[in-house]
Amino acid sequence: MSDPLFEKIALVGIGLIGSSLARVIRREGLARHIAITTRSAPTLARAEELGLGDSYSTDAKAAVKDADLVIVSVPVGSSGAVAVDIASALKPGAILTDVGSTKASVIAQMAPHVPAGVHFIPGHPLAGTEKSGPDAGFAELFENRWCIFTPLPDTDPVALEKLSEFWRRCGSNIDTMDPEHHDMTLAIVSHLPHIIAYNIVGTADDLESVTKSEVIKYSASGFRDFTRLAASDPTMWRDVCLHNKDAILEMLARFSEDLASLQRAIRWGDGDKLFEMFTRTRAIRRSIIDAGQEVDVPNFGREAIEHPAKG
Repeated sequence: MSDPLFEKIALVGIGLIGSSLARVIRREGLARHIAITTRSAPTLARAEELGLGDSYSTDAKAAVKDADLVIVSVPVGSSGAVAVDIASALKPGAILTDVGSTKASVIAQMAPHVPAGVHFIPGHPLAGTEKSGPDAGFAELFENRWCIFTPLPDTDPVALEKLSEFWRRCGSNIDTMDPEHHDMTLAIVSHLPHIIAYNIVGTADDLESVTKSEVIKYSASGFRDFTRLAASDPTMWRDVCLHNKDAILEMLARFSEDLASLQRAIRWGDGDKLFEMFTRTRAIRRSIIDAGQEVDVPNFGREAIEHPAKG
């Protein structure tokens, strides 16, 4: 096992991402001490029952004291409040990062409160499932997934490399982006699919001609795959929509234009256009598998996701 990268890592928030980090930090020996903090006493108690950390507190300031790395894993709308709360307790030289799905908003919320001498490096691991809470995490969550950093102009390269090495040891590939570019990219590859899934599932539930029993009965068709996305944490996705509003609205507008074109092709019986589109999108699926971001096994790899191998 490699020497620990950090003496103490503080995890602010212990949901899916935080609890997965706790498990992989322990497995890989990335820290000598894992401090866990969350506002919810029952959630904190469950994290302690699971043995995810070495110390537990509902007081975030106490938890981050003397931490070399602080990882904020909360809904993006709460990022600013967390920064205000912990700022005075962060030690000089510490690295402060986050895992939020929007970056420009998180930077605007957190950066003004980061003390001089603390290295604030916004980050986003592109990994997750539709489940949440400390029981949902698993150490393999980040393997062969991307972790994207959106460094500020004055980011210390040594601190960035150390944080990059941390995520590499968690199993991730590393990339960097401008915050606005990140937010636009994630709007199409993550945010829009979730919004569409929420909307389709809601529409199916609202249709008076389709009873709820029929929706469940026939859910082995494509509808079931939408329900996986639509089961994601509502607080997180509310905040994503509110804090990446411009990029999401831009992607929704483009999607609406493409949907109108598809609608015309169906209405006018343009089979060539439909075949061309479905062939192109099928090739995209193949490229995702070739890039190692999906597994080419039956049932969309659902068993691999729900029952990951335990190390």
